[in-house]
Amino acid sequence: MNDYAYIYDTARSAFGTLGGGLSSVRPDDLLAHVIRELVNRNGFDLNEYEDVIAGNTNQAGEDCRNVARFAGLLAGLPISSGGITVNRLCGSSLAATLDAARAVRCNEGELFVACGVESMSRAPLVLSKANNAFDRAQQLADTTMGARFTNPKISAAFGDDSMPQTADNIAADLGISRAQCDEFAARSQANYQAAKQAGHMAAQIVPIDVPQGRKKPAITISEDEHPRAGSTEQVLGGLRTLANDGVVTAGNASGLNDGASAIIVGSQAVGEKYNVAAKARILAGAVAGVEPRTMGLGPVPASQKALARAGLTLDQMDVIEVNEAFAVVPMAFMREMDVARDRLNIHGGACALGHPIGASGARIIVTLLHALERYDLKRGVAAVCIGGGSGDAGGVMGAEVGQAIDMVPMVMGVPNIGQRPAASFECAQNRLGLWRVDTGGFAAFWVMHQIAVIIAEAVNLNNFYGGHEALLRMAFSR
Repeated sequence: MNDYAYIYDTARSAFGTLGGGLSSVRPDDLLAHVIRELVNRNGFDLNEYEDVIAGNTNQAGEDCRNVARFAGLLAGLPISSGGITVNRLCGSSLAATLDAARAVRCNEGELFVACGVESMSRAPLVLSKANNAFDRAQQLADTTMGARFTNPKISAAFGDDSMPQTADNIAADLGISRAQCDEFAARSQANYQAAKQAGHMAAQIVPIDVPQGRKKPAITISEDEHPRAGSTEQVLGGLRTLANDGVVTAGNASGLNDGASAIIVGSQAVGEKYNVAAKARILAGAVAGVEPRTMGLGPVPASQKALARAGLTLDQMDVIEVNEAFAVVPMAFMREMDVARDRLNIHGGACALGHPIGASGARIIVTLLHALERYDLKRGVAAVCIGGGSGDAGGVMGAEVGQAIDMVPMVMGVPNIGQRPAASFECAQNRLGLWRVDTGGFAAFWVMHQIAVIIAEAVNLNNFYGGHEALLRMAFSR
């Protein structure tokens, strides 16, 4: 068995808005493009890639029938490389990363692509099957978000709170105000814009040329489309809440988006063989469940469990990423874990750049790793709450020559999103141009809330093969 699995490189596409620049790109083509660019810029023989493990949530349209296999073939990986698609909702691509790491540690392959994709723009309408020859009760569902055809027994046993409702529940339980949520979201937007201006986003993104027809030149999509530079507290404060007594608005929640992310995961031996330096070492993983009505609290027990397995504490983390499915989620994490704001989502989060569900887990890894490298830091935590009662989290450590960087627990998870019939389905587009989830509909996927966590330790590339252990530090600094 290998003691550890390592992360060698990461990349993502820009994240498009619903109906935006990436809406004409099939999800398998989008993922294939990111994989192709990622593997081609590294020195590994393509025949070394054992498997493509891809997170994807919808799986109802062009992403059906194992999008991982199709994307790998389209990317130019050999026929001998496999493909498997993982669905843990918003934690899907983090789950994919954990699966790849587990395979490496079990000697079931030396090199993997862990990745994820979601095209919420291209999600189809689906019609339920008839129960009998004269059934007139079929349901038409829009698969853009949320569950469909939920088992009534689940609703009866675990309630029907929609995703926004679960966020409102947390706000009520913890005393988090609407104004605090707007302040957090505005800061997320501002942090993103500052990171973009400093070149942090461009370093993560693989541009893609999108054809516009025979008589028009292709458009290059190289920047995230969802962020809104003018999203101040005052502007966000003018938006209506989804529930009359709630805190969630279109401005302090994540959006509906298209995007893909990918990570190369492998053994130490394969890096030595091809003289490719690793950026991170994955230490541990964990899953934890929470009450469905407060889904967004999942990152808390998941992080605690993962940190305990790694023999680390949150105080030893420099940077923390918590997916902003709603602003309430990272805010609750900060309160429950006693975390300072200046260590959390320092480059902004999903309130700004969006949340293409299947791609978000890997995106969290990409963002965290780049932040640690950029600021010469050591360890970090990334977390995402997951709808349907399950979540994944992972911690990564990365380093470039002359630096020691550690990224540790990542928690992934996404809120439960309500489902409503296609005839009445709508997205709320506020005056900022933000496309968000409407308040209507019944929630599904409430049961069995789980959160998974990965923990990783950084390596010092000056002493990589000697098993260098970097000293941990808590304080974030630039």
